[in-house]
Amino acid sequence: MAKKIAFVTDSTAFLSEELRNHPDVYVVPIVVISEGKEYEDGVDLSSEQLYDIIRNEKEVPKTSQPNVTKFKELYEQLKKDYNSAIAIHVSNKLSGTIESSSAAKDEADFDVEVVDSCSLSFAITTLIQKGLKLVNQDVQVEEVANILRDTAKRSKNLILLGSLEQLYKGGRMSGAQFLLGNFLKIKPILSIKSDGELGLLERIRSEKKATTKIINLFKQACEEYKVKQVGIMHGNVLEKANELKERIKNEIPNLEIIMGEISSSLAVHGGEGTLAIFWNEE
Repeated sequence: MAKKIAFVTDSTAFLSEELRNHPDVYVVPIVVISEGKEYEDGVDLSSEQLYDIIRNEKEVPKTSQPNVTKFKELYEQLKKDYNSAIAIHVSNKLSGTIESSSAAKDEADFDVEVVDSCSLSFAITTLIQKGLKLVNQDVQVEEVANILRDTAKRSKNLILLGSLEQLYKGGRMSGAQFLLGNFLKIKPILSIKSDGELGLLERIRSEKKATTKIINLFKQACEEYKVKQVGIMHGNVLEKANELKERIKNEIPNLEIIMGEISSSLAVHGGEGTLAIFWNEE
């Protein structure tokens, strides 16, 4: 009998219907803290509720990694049914989730290969999907994890922030930058680099120009590398995401396009109106 392998991730990941219902995929929620109350992302806090909180409460919500106990409980449980697990998490440079997961596997004494996605959202989705395929082909757990670590390095993304205010209130940008950005209606394009660090790619004067820039940069990547699929993730702006999808379809035919929403724990930082694209360069 083939060794049973579980896949574990955190709630920054975008999970398609198929992955949400997959018997071997488990999610540990990121904690969102607002006005002293703690919510579990995707469990007792939907993205609609989060946008309500952002609009109506003075204090900006914060996020916190799941604690070691949360992971340990899951690993203790998985030990009963699985020989090992592969845990794929949000970039270590953006959250301490990997540390919690790693500490918990030692405490639970369970064989877990922890993989840093060096990214978030749809980038994690593609790694889980690839991992499940490899496991079905009877590839050994260590090898699957190493292939995924290598794939993570080729993951690319472009992020158009919905709100500078969220980054400013969350202490991730200075007051001067915020005032200047808002005054000039600057739309920053961010990107998570291959080492997992979030960086500013370009400052653009309008959303329209910024969206065109994203399409041009993506098109360039498609000309230089083999790109089969792109994930368009949005923060409660389906209409804008659909427009982006149509424009990409016109510019780059024969591409599989997946659409989805960013999770509440990401919306806390990016704000409503965020648009992001994720792809892998083969």
